Amino acid sequence: MDHHHQHHLCYSLQECFSAVESKISHSNHPQGRPANRYKYIINGNVVIEHSPGLSGPGKSASVQIYSSTEIDPNTRKGKLSGKACLKHGKSSKNDGTKITTYKIKLHVEPGFGNPGAFVIENNHKHRFFLQSATLVTPENKVIHFDCRSWVYPIKNTKTSRVFFSNTCYLPSQTPASLVELRKEELHTLRGDGTEERNEWDRIYDYDVYDDLGNPDKGPDHVRPVLGGSHLHPYPRRGRTGRPASKTETINLDTYVPPDERFSPKKLSEFIANAIQATAHSLLHEAKSLFHDSSTFDSFDEIQDLYADNRSKVMKGMVTMSMKKLLPAELAKEINHVSKQDHIKFPLPQIIRGDELVWSLDEEFGRQMLAGTNPTRIRCLRKFPPQGSFITQSAIEHNLDDLSFEQAMKQWRIFDLDHHDYLLPFLRRINSESKGVCPCASRTLLFLRNDATLKPLVIELSFPDPNDNDEIRTQVIFPAEEGTDRALWQLARAHVAANDSAYHQLISHWLHTHAVVEPFIIATRRQLSVMHPVHQLLDPHFKDTMHINALAQSILINSGGILEMTLFTGKFSMELSSELYKEWRFDEQALPTDLLKRYMALENPGIPTGAHILFQDYPYGLDGLDVWLAIKTWVEDFCDLFYEDDESVKSDTEIQAWWSEIRNVGHGDKRNETWWCQMTTRRELTQTLSTLIWIASALHASVNFGQYAYAGYPPNRPTLCRKFVPEEGTMEFAEFLKDPDKYFLKMLPERLQATLGIALMEVLSRHTSDEVYLGQRPTSEWIDNDEVKQKFEKFTNSLQQIEKKISERNRDPKLKNRWGPAKMPYRLLHPDAKKVENRAGITGKGVPNSVSI
Repeated sequence: MDHHHQHHLCYSLQECFSAVESKISHSNHPQGRPANRYKYIINGNVVIEHSPGLSGPGKSASVQIYSSTEIDPNTRKGKLSGKACLKHGKSSKNDGTKITTYKIKLHVEPGFGNPGAFVIENNHKHRFFLQSATLVTPENKVIHFDCRSWVYPIKNTKTSRVFFSNTCYLPSQTPASLVELRKEELHTLRGDGTEERNEWDRIYDYDVYDDLGNPDKGPDHVRPVLGGSHLHPYPRRGRTGRPASKTETINLDTYVPPDERFSPKKLSEFIANAIQATAHSLLHEAKSLFHDSSTFDSFDEIQDLYADNRSKVMKGMVTMSMKKLLPAELAKEINHVSKQDHIKFPLPQIIRGDELVWSLDEEFGRQMLAGTNPTRIRCLRKFPPQGSFITQSAIEHNLDDLSFEQAMKQWRIFDLDHHDYLLPFLRRINSESKGVCPCASRTLLFLRNDATLKPLVIELSFPDPNDNDEIRTQVIFPAEEGTDRALWQLARAHVAANDSAYHQLISHWLHTHAVVEPFIIATRRQLSVMHPVHQLLDPHFKDTMHINALAQSILINSGGILEMTLFTGKFSMELSSELYKEWRFDEQALPTDLLKRYMALENPGIPTGAHILFQDYPYGLDGLDVWLAIKTWVEDFCDLFYEDDESVKSDTEIQAWWSEIRNVGHGDKRNETWWCQMTTRRELTQTLSTLIWIASALHASVNFGQYAYAGYPPNRPTLCRKFVPEEGTMEFAEFLKDPDKYFLKMLPERLQATLGIALMEVLSRHTSDEVYLGQRPTSEWIDNDEVKQKFEKFTNSLQQIEKKISERNRDPKLKNRWGPAKMPYRLLHPDAKKVENRAGITGKGVPNSVSI
């Protein structure tokens, strides 16, 4: 050792001895202790939810808090406390989920003020799910932080996480100590638009749907890019930065920003529910579960699908096969959930009372008003529909003693139109989809005095079997019995197949899931979590980006479940792009939608501005009540933060948000003149009400009734494998021989039908962590008593709606609310105050968000 190092070592040791001596002397003489920089203590709790099989962070995680009132002149941010590790974790089980509450003790300088944010650093090897944090100041002021987010190890993220308290501020009212943090956080969330995303990145950016196809598997798996072109416009999705080509496994770990991911418990439940649905699309072994024949030979065979023994065999096989296909961490989740034995096909509600009730024409009409797709029917104002071969003389004898002119004048003729938008696709589907017989359809119905809908006629257009370039048309009328009745049932099956595809691709996927995603991305990128509108919207975005990412891997991709089960096949998503051309955000508000479809009359004198055409339209009537409750709540909320139109115009974050939605998120529609300018309070409240309506009530109405109606393939087949036969053909002779057998051969084959049933079951299930309209995950979601009072008013108004819905369902005059199938309409029953966990197929409850 050289002299220099020896001298340095001695000097250091000498320093140490002096420090120890000084410490000993100070401990003997308290008066002599130097002033401690941190004299005050802020205590708190941090609550963490565990992933199955992963330990909690404990002392490997540390917290510091920022003052919301005192600025550090060096950083221009709030003063920072000392660090505190998570200690003394107390664990408990909440409905099967392990929750650990850690205590923290933070030392702060005198005059630190109130905490406004905290920063947490994870030095543990695993991520953890941070539910919430609570801090108590020396003056006993309690400050809440509603976190609900994954916190990843700092070795991955290279930076700590910031969480802001539940107090919200418009940008111009942000405390000076939090201004820089607010800007920094938003800047971080926007990223720079480059590179592939890692699981731990918290970055929100836009992309087109460029990965639906899988060209590596061959030309049959090439799909057009949706979004970014005049030919195929589409809402944007979240950017992952991943290359478009795929592997053969189901990719359930597509990048989703951590704040948008399912909680550990929901992930487990989702996998348990999805085991059957996803496996069928992949596993050749699944075919061994079925008979040699690909067609159902009798209605009894369809009933057998709902037997418990079949489900158990299927479940065991599928679970084993899924484990081979999934990433290791998800395989662990499967182990965890496969011990729970609740996977089976329950009997769909449509056949619980009477196995044949679905075949009644009254039930067929009722489902257009109260079924799983009640948003397409319209009152016909011009006859005949453009290009139709239906004549007045063909239907006027069937209008219950009204003349045709009277029926039109009284707005009594209705139209379920699945015709013109499908025509351009028919030839392509016919030539490229093996075994599918595609038709476009128009169904006209008459509104009877008891407000039930009586079908009048079905018009089918289809490619000529001998010349694919020619389109043929059949006009088929209802009949009570015999051959004509059987032909009518076949025509109805084609209508149901059209409606099923429209429902799944447009009413459900496009009009809720896909259109909401750009709003989520813009909200995270442009509205700080401190912004009141962010606080208002946040619960309505829960799990949507994650479920959409899973849909891209399983449902809407080439060879995915929707292509396998719907008659539109490989053209399914292209069709949804074609119908996005007609989509207008301003027409998604329920009153506007009803007026456009002539299902309501304009009435500026009532709060909704629209008077329902007839009371016994369950979706329309209940929907207007829920719409008004949402709109009133949004107006009450915004009035507390925006005093006039100028305060909306001058809100820099709201203006950036709206600009990004119009120009980027829905950028293919940036030149449309119907977008509002966002310069008034009225425009803001109408926009927010519409967005919340779409994410909550509209989605609930088209999603949670699926199993009840479509879980039984004869009621809502997703495709037809035969055309309606014409007299003089071989098919007609086959049909005459055994009409029932012909109908069964027309239905999807066993594999498709079973896959469709499994999908309906998964989509119709509520998970146990669902948060319903009128609820928040915590009572301390916002630090503002006036807002909480207005929210309580909202919850109470939803409870009043629940009572109204129950009363309507008891009214014998309202026949469409039960119908021949005896299924009460409860899809818009909010379930606002229920606190118990009700997982499963309940057929009611309006979750806050598009969460499945």
